[in-house]
Amino acid sequence: QVQLVESGGDSVQAGGSLRLSCAASGFTTDRYYMAWFRQAPGKEREGVAGIHRDGSTMYADSVKGRFTISKDNAKNTLDLQMNSLKPEDTAMYYCAADPRWRSRIFLLQTDQYNDWGQGTQVTVSS
Repeated sequence: QVQLVESGGDSVQAGGSLRLSCAASGFTTDRYYMAWFRQAPGKEREGVAGIHRDGSTMYADSVKGRFTISKDNAKNTLDLQMNSLKPEDTAMYYCAADPRWRSRIFLLQTDQYNDWGQGTQVTVSS
């Protein structure tokens, strides 16, 4: 049974940093496509960063240069390093995974993922 558990969310001031982690079980991360999504109140869930099985990555324009996604297949974890945080980064952050093949350009589409975590809250104050 696939399980994804996020951690690391917190309240920080603008300009600060956070590192989110997603612990995966029930599958091996080296065989899955994985991504981070976020959802702010009243808004649709959006893709933030994704990582292909081949290790290539994709980022939303709003986080390029500030966020870094990484996967540790030995530990079966997915991380998101977030720097230079802005108030508009405030949201619930979700980890997602799926084994079906897809091109890198589809890494940030919500309908490409069947398995989701419960989320971890990130709040950035100005």
